[in-house]
Amino acid sequence: MERMRTTAATTDPTDSRDRIVTAPDARRRGLLKAPGLFALGSLAVISLGESMPAWAQTQSGSTRDDINILNTALGLEYQAIAAYQVGAESGLLQKPVLATAVKFQDHHKAHAQVLAGTVSKLGGTPVVAKKASEYTFPTDQLKTQADVLRFAAGLEKGATAAYLGVLPNFHNRELTRAAGSILGDEAMHWAVLLHVLGEDPVPGAFVG
Repeated sequence: MERMRTTAATTDPTDSRDRIVTAPDARRRGLLKAPGLFALGSLAVISLGESMPAWAQTQSGSTRDDINILNTALGLEYQAIAAYQVGAESGLLQKPVLATAVKFQDHHKAHAQVLAGTVSKLGGTPVVAKKASEYTFPTDQLKTQADVLRFAAGLEKGATAAYLGVLPNFHNRELTRAAGSILGDEAMHWAVLLHVLGEDPVPGAFVG
C-alpha cells in the first residue's frame, strides 16, 4: 500500500512529530484493480470515511478528535448494518448463508451500540444512521448469492483496513483496545465470506 509522509514544520528527519498516514488516492487506485463488487464494497467504506473529519489521517490531539474518529467508525457500522439488511432482503441468500449474514449484522449492531455509547460518554453526540437508499449500494448489480457475498466481503475488508489505520491515532489510548477488538471481528467476517466464496480466506500475511 502506498504511503505518504506528513511532516511537521521542522527540518529534522528524526523529529517524532513526523507521521505516516494512508493516502486515500493510493488506496483507491489499488482497489480499482480488484474485481467489481468487491472493489465497490471497499470503496464505499473509504468514501464514507473520507466524508467525515479525522478519519485515520491525522493524529488525534484531544477528546474532540477521538469523538470524530469514533463517530466515523459508527457511520461505518451503520453502513454495514444497512448492507447486510439489503443482502438479507434480496432473496438471493440460501438459509445457512442468510443465518451467517444476520449473525454478522448483529455483530455490527453490537459494535454500533458500543461506539455510540462511548461517544456519549465522552461528551459527544453520536451520528445517526442514514436511510438505506442514501448509501447508494450497487443493488442493481446484485444478481446472485455470490454477488451479495462479494460486495459484503469488500465492505468487511475496507472496514478492517479502516480500523487498522486509526489504531495509532487515538488520544485516549484505552480506545485503541476497543477499536482493535472490533478490527479483529471485521477481519474474521472478511475471512469467512472469502471462504464461502471459495476463495483463500487468508490471502496474505498482513491486512490493510
